[in-house]
Amino acid sequence: MTETTTLLRTIDLYAGAGGLAYGFQSAKCNGFKFEIVAMFDNWKPAIETLKKNFANTEIVNMDFDTYDGDKSVFTRFAPDIIIGGPPCQDFSHAGKRNEDLGRGKLTITFADIVIDVRPKWFVMENVDRILRTQKYKLVKTAFERAGYGITEKVLDASLCGVPQKRKRYFMIGELWGPNGVLLPYLEKSLAIKPMTLRDYFGDSLGVEYYYRHPRNYGRRAIYSIDEPSPTVRGVNRPIPSTYKKHPGDAAEPDEKVRPLTTLERSYIQTFPRGYFFEGSKTEKEQMIGNAVPVKLAECVGKCILNYIADSAKTKQKRLGICLEEKLTEKPNSSNLSSMDGP
Repeated sequence: MTETTTLLRTIDLYAGAGGLAYGFQSAKCNGFKFEIVAMFDNWKPAIETLKKNFANTEIVNMDFDTYDGDKSVFTRFAPDIIIGGPPCQDFSHAGKRNEDLGRGKLTITFADIVIDVRPKWFVMENVDRILRTQKYKLVKTAFERAGYGITEKVLDASLCGVPQKRKRYFMIGELWGPNGVLLPYLEKSLAIKPMTLRDYFGDSLGVEYYYRHPRNYGRRAIYSIDEPSPTVRGVNRPIPSTYKKHPGDAAEPDEKVRPLTTLERSYIQTFPRGYFFEGSKTEKEQMIGNAVPVKLAECVGKCILNYIADSAKTKQKRLGICLEEKLTEKPNSSNLSSMDGP
């Protein structure tokens, strides 16, 4: 007998390179999976990248700064779940950490859209520093007032099948659900030890050490493949001829040490081989660096599906018990008297 699959209609806001959506699309559990029906962005290289990799999904060019409350743009897709990673430059460690520069407003817009559309589920991804911002407090309060039970957790990608030390915050909401219900699922999914580049690639990179351009030269820049990669950023430069070894570097800066290629960096983000990136080299690097690692997204998606599957089993079991009790119920005295003859 062929097992039926329940599809959760999914739309992705601020889709970028598609890492979050591709991970959710890859997640499957006990007859449940996500169907990516629409993706929204307004950066041309991202739009072209999504069209190449999501042939059966409607790709919508939308500037979220102009959202005016017309929810029909989204409701026509009848989503069961809305996912998205609002641009995080105003919150990030690499940025100016000023939530009032303008990009942080897009987190508010994400919340407005979810609350207007009211899907059963939503998932919002961001940098861990968002927890220190006023906008985080505003959106969490708004979601709770709209009836969403909230699970939130900062996840280290290296414990979720990604060979990269990258911490990301996830807020997962279930309409009329309890708070924190997914925490046991998320915690159970974490590996015991971080994944290294050698764990993921074996020796296929052809190097033992590599250069990752630092934010400033007060930081280390040479890493071993026997550790997780540092966070993949949107900047990728060759090692300068004047570079002097940092005390934390894993090796001497010599001709054997090179930066990883654009494609290798996409593989560290766990995009599959054959995934297409459109745009200039600089645009590709930025797109890859800003993406949600695919395997991290898949891990979160699987946790949601596991919870949904477990809830469905519990509901079915309860219905079975109720039916059994009904069938075995003995007639009461009033029923017996009504059955007596004249």
